[in-house]
Amino acid sequence: MKAILPPRIILDPLLQQWLLEDIGRGDRTTAGLLTEKQTTSANWIIKENGVIAGLSIAARVFQLLDDQIEFMSLVQDGDYCEKGTKIAVLKGSLEALLMGERVALNLAMRLSGIATATRKYVEAIADLPCQLVDTRKTTPGLRILEKYAIQVGGAKNHRMGLDDAVMIKDNHIAAAGGIGEAIAKIRETMPYPLSIEVETETLEQVKIALEYQADIIMLDNMSLELMAEAVNLIRQNNSRIKIEASGNITLETIRSVAETGVDYISSSAPITRSTWLDLSMKM
Repeated sequence: MKAILPPRIILDPLLQQWLLEDIGRGDRTTAGLLTEKQTTSANWIIKENGVIAGLSIAARVFQLLDDQIEFMSLVQDGDYCEKGTKIAVLKGSLEALLMGERVALNLAMRLSGIATATRKYVEAIADLPCQLVDTRKTTPGLRILEKYAIQVGGAKNHRMGLDDAVMIKDNHIAAAGGIGEAIAKIRETMPYPLSIEVETETLEQVKIALEYQADIIMLDNMSLELMAEAVNLIRQNNSRIKIEASGNITLETIRSVAETGVDYISSSAPITRSTWLDLSMKM
């Protein structure tokens, strides 16, 4: 599966904002050090094993500072690399390389950490007919890039935001007075061709979601036994409905959840529990 980056019209304003945050009123260290324009080269090195993500984003960081910067990737996003591997070579303005270093590395390390964690979860269920998807538990301002890293790691994106799909969760159900009431009311106004997903916690809720023809039924925080029973109930009633499992998914439990027969497993863990992958730039 190919991971798709947002277009520059979306990406560039984000990168410019983060560069401005770091540079402030100017790089005092670099400005004080350089008396004339200099060019140099630098290497990016991975300092621990992991999956690389965000190299083209890092390249764009430097190019926004100086469009003459050359950023030559020696590996591709999605490649698993071992500690000590040289993953990129940079050439160009010393000033631009020094000013862009921290923002570019921060982004690549964060995204590579997510991609590395995602790959572990994906590999745990790779031989089963079930796909891992992400959630909206993302870092404010970084969602579009963190979800890109999820794709690089081999998983699929769930909705990007509240406007992508209808997902009726527990608080919506409480506000509407029930699952049936929520589905009926939302269906009157939602635009075509959005789908309706309903979060359920009991077999009774699953039955109501079936009765009101939800497109996707989420089994939230169910035991494995109850989840398997719910899957059988849904399959017997409507084989076209997609089934998603969610809630406290870990590397230790994800395979058992997938074996219940669900189509998707949603988890925030590859983003919320991942650590940065250590990278460095050396001149």
